[in-house]
Amino acid sequence: MRVHEDQLIRDTSAQLSAEGRKVLAALYATMRSLRLYPLENQVVQRALAEVDATTRVTLNREGRLQLRMAGDFIFFNDVRVRLDLGNYASFVFVRKALEEHGIGDIEAKPQVDIREWTSFLSLIVTEPEDGENILDAFQQRMQQAGIENIKVGPAAALVEALSLSEEAKEAARRTYARSVSVVKDVMTSVRLGKAWSGRRVKRVVLGIVDQVLHDEAAMLGMTTLRDYDEYTFTHSVNVCILSVALGQKLGFSKLQLFDLGLGALFHDVGKSRVPLSVLNKDGRLDKEEWRIMSQHPEFGLVLLFDLHGFEEPPYRAMLTAYEHHMRTDFTGYPQVIRDRWFGFFSRIVAVADAFDAATSKRSYQYIPFPPDEVLREMRDNPARGFDATVVKAFVNMMGIYPVGTVCILDSGELAVVVAPSPNPEELHRPLVRIVSDASGRRLGEPPLVDLSEADPATGRPTRTIVKTTDPDKYNITISDFVA
Repeated sequence: MRVHEDQLIRDTSAQLSAEGRKVLAALYATMRSLRLYPLENQVVQRALAEVDATTRVTLNREGRLQLRMAGDFIFFNDVRVRLDLGNYASFVFVRKALEEHGIGDIEAKPQVDIREWTSFLSLIVTEPEDGENILDAFQQRMQQAGIENIKVGPAAALVEALSLSEEAKEAARRTYARSVSVVKDVMTSVRLGKAWSGRRVKRVVLGIVDQVLHDEAAMLGMTTLRDYDEYTFTHSVNVCILSVALGQKLGFSKLQLFDLGLGALFHDVGKSRVPLSVLNKDGRLDKEEWRIMSQHPEFGLVLLFDLHGFEEPPYRAMLTAYEHHMRTDFTGYPQVIRDRWFGFFSRIVAVADAFDAATSKRSYQYIPFPPDEVLREMRDNPARGFDATVVKAFVNMMGIYPVGTVCILDSGELAVVVAPSPNPEELHRPLVRIVSDASGRRLGEPPLVDLSEADPATGRPTRTIVKTTDPDKYNITISDFVA
């Protein structure tokens, strides 16, 4: 029953996201045509008719239509609209046109008609009036034009827009738990020499892709659920989530995200052929142990070639498993004998793999590195062998202070980062939950705070990160605040 409800929620959200993209495209086409042609032109009239038709679909079913902007996010009836390279330009055009009038929120009532859309969009493409209160001036012009069924307001606060519902978190938790369980079963079967099928694997990867597309922030929060005893399995799922989320940012199609996710989920499947005495050894490996460990990419390639349940072997996943430790200069392993191209999927998984590994507790790494330090090292040290462009995209996705970073603020408060700022110029000012006040007193209900918010009196940020710190020092369980 619950699975059915989850699917229903995802289907409804996907439908609204698709409708939101159509409305966005119709607004974009109409605004552009109004700037080029007179109102009576047939191109303009057809574009206006499309706005009326696309908005009517949602209004008839939902009884309301709301378009909200928040940084680089856009929400359509409270569902985040998924943008890709094909429609991002139209979003930027519409956002800029609205921002010129101080508008970040549009709400239409079911009674709205094409006449009101015509008047409203005609006002949007005109020059804004001079003065400080441009939104107030625009609202007055709307009133003078007799627009009664369209309301406008300022852009939504990031805290309001990105607050995660418990329903979204719970759906993400279930997807995560199922994924870890399947990875554990598969890798255990491989270790015992038992056959394993790709059907369950397909469902897991598709589940992660769907959940990332539905609520990326909730799924990224799940990567803080690191279990020391289950490291091999949770690490595989975390790398899959991080890789798929980055692929989505880079504009990959759903099919490409599936291929990327499959390779990411089983990038370390070859470790199932590594003896547990080597895999779980405390401390550094000796020369022979390292020789065995460094063979896991080759083991993974062979294991994925024998994967059943696919029409043909998953070649991209095989390459990802084989290449993810090679490095861009091919100084990693396995050693390269002849010239080759380092696959793009492998470059993505290499970054996600390194980040999650460095920020997790492992048998030989009792104290994980702070996430911000890991990103800085990946970005600034070319000897690590990561693709610089992929790392830059990863930093833009995660923020300078990634989700799960514990930080001390200049106010003396202790906070946990729960989401990056979507504004590329504010990556150093993420969204945080305040864990304790300046006196060190733990807060029963940690408030969500946007560190980019400024004090109206001074224009300066009300809080700033002073430094990051170790969560164990303050007895903080990251997942309590993020996942």
